[in-house]
Amino acid sequence: MSWFESFVLGLVQGLTEFLPISSSAHLRLTAAFAGWHDPGAAFTAISQIGTEAAVLIYFRKDIARILSAWFRSLTDRSMRGDHDAQMGWLVIVGSIPIGVLGITLKDQIEGPFRDLRLIATTLIGMGIVLGIADRLAARDESGGRHRVVKERKTLKELGIRDGLIFGFCQAMALVPGVSRSGATISGGLLMGYTRESAARYSFLLAIPAVLASGAYELKDVGEGHISWGPTIFATLVAFFVGYAVIAWFMKFITTKSFMPFVIYRVLLGIVLFILIWAGVLSPDAGESAGTTP
Repeated sequence: MSWFESFVLGLVQGLTEFLPISSSAHLRLTAAFAGWHDPGAAFTAISQIGTEAAVLIYFRKDIARILSAWFRSLTDRSMRGDHDAQMGWLVIVGSIPIGVLGITLKDQIEGPFRDLRLIATTLIGMGIVLGIADRLAARDESGGRHRVVKERKTLKELGIRDGLIFGFCQAMALVPGVSRSGATISGGLLMGYTRESAARYSFLLAIPAVLASGAYELKDVGEGHISWGPTIFATLVAFFVGYAVIAWFMKFITTKSFMPFVIYRVLLGIVLFILIWAGVLSPDAGESAGTTP
């Protein structure tokens, strides 16, 4: 991997990680369209450490408060009813599905799941789900001629059942094209949570999963076309770009609909299917790009 490739891929990772459009799919597609090697699941997981560092800084006050309350609740029974202490446990519970499935499906994640036909399918499918969830949320928030405004849930109402559902939604993002934020936000909206609450828990829930996955994949750096220098550089680029994007996105969702992302996902998936059908793009494009026959 060249330094230019790492810069572009780090930029793509930072721009797409927090938006409900799938960063892993965009990394895969960027390489395919450019004729580069598929950066692979290992590079994707490690570069996500950069964007997750942006989450740690952006939500530093929330995270510090949650960790403090959670640690105190381990020895102080009176703290176990505290909302922040409960959030600590709920993040742990919600992280179980992706941990189990990530290990179980490791070979599929690094192989068949990166097929461009599957990515096109998940882009369209999850786009439709996000669109439905967004419309339901908008209907509750605005009411209508024959409907009253329905109050949506906040994270204070989050329990173990909903935490696990959020977790299974997050685990769907093991398939490129689904989108971690897209799946968890959609799940949250369908369960009746506000956009801001669903997004906030989505980003908090991603912290242990992304950091654990990135740390696990560090052992694969230096193998094949992935080397330390470009990988670290891409991770740093992803951090700075990702911090700007998350700040913008948290403001965006308080007043705006997810429909622009829905339309983008569906159109991208359709274009991808057309290119594959027309023979312009191979379903496994990028897997052997740049190799010597």
